[in-house]
Formats: sequence, C-alpha cells, structure tokens
Amino acid sequence: MSKVAELLTPENEQEIVEAIRMAEKNTSGEIRVHIEKTTSMDAYERARDVFHELKMDETELKNGVLIYLAVDDHQFVICGDQGINDVVQDDFWNCTRDLMVVQFKTGNFKQGLIDGITRAGEQLQSYFPWQEGDTNELSNEISKG
Repeated sequence: MSKVAELLTPENEQEIVEAIRMAEKNTSGEIRVHIEKTTSMDAYERARDVFHELKMDETELKNGVLIYLAVDDHQFVICGDQGINDVVQDDFWNCTRDLMVVQFKTGNFKQGLIDGITRAGEQLQSYFPWQEGDTNELSNEISKG
C-alpha cells in the first residue's frame, strides 16, 4: 500500500470532502486538495502544474485554492489563483500553513487538511461571498497523483 493510500482512510477522505463542501457553502471560491507520493520538481512548481491540470485557473473569478501534498517528500504547498492573491493579506498563506503544520507534526493529516480548508473558506467568504446563481465550478473530491 502506498503512503498516499495510508495517509487517509476512506472515512477521512469523506470528512475532508465534507469540509470542502462546507467551506465553499458561503463563498464562490473553490478549494481542492491534491495528494501524491513524491515529486521530482520544486513543490511549489509542481503545485502550480497541478493547479493548471485540475483547471483551477479557469474559475470565473480566479478564486481557486489548492492544497498540494507530496507525502514522501514531507512537503505541502497552498496556492491560490490571482483573484485571491490580489486581495488576501500578505501573511494569509503563512498563517494557514502554520495552522496545518501543527496537526501534520503530530501525524494528524486529516485535521491539518480540515483546518487549512476551513481557514481558506473563511477568507474566501470575506472576499468572495456566495451570491445568488453561484455554482460549484470544480469537484470537491481529493485528487491523487
């Protein structure tokens, strides 16, 4: 069994998907999680590639957030599209990362992801509140590489 499969049980995955659904309930923003075993690239560059592969750069308001994990490399990246980066505070990604690291260090990856998703959703709601007619533009499912 790969480390990716070991990281989260199917039940954990469903809790994370539900956290994404709840975080997106009050915002037009889109949140995705991508998990893979390793990358030969710089983690940020790989996250940007995945962002594009998942078509997160095609949302109407450019308000997608990707949480990318390379499990064996012990690396993760949170990246947002231009619409988000133009409006969030400078320390937004660092504060979200720090919140997640606390849980990751204790091996609680599910809670770390949920904490990051929840924080991202709160920020997205502030800048991109849900409005009548908003649709869920991207899948909430965890993608894996």
